[in-house]
Amino acid sequence: MDTHQNVTPTFFTVGEVARILRVNPVTLYRAIRDNAFPAVRIRSRYVVPAAALNELIAEVTSSGGCIDLAELIAKRRMEREAGQVAGGASQ
Repeated sequence: MDTHQNVTPTFFTVGEVARILRVNPVTLYRAIRDNAFPAVRIRSRYVVPAAALNELIAEVTSSGGCIDLAELIAKRRMEREAGQVAGGASQ
């Protein structure tokens, strides 16, 4: 008897997330490599935390608008670069 049938996964494959978001997996891989979409790399595979997907859905729902992936990429890139500059300044 499998007791895990109704358990929500902790991680999704990139293909599963692409299907949920209705985007091409290549688009999602590109965003992951640009550090614009959260993922965990396990050897040569990426998996997406369910919490990150839920956060994205909550953000879209609460804003009532559209999230532009290009804008999200630019925002996360700037945040990452600012963190690197701030981290480098303290050393």
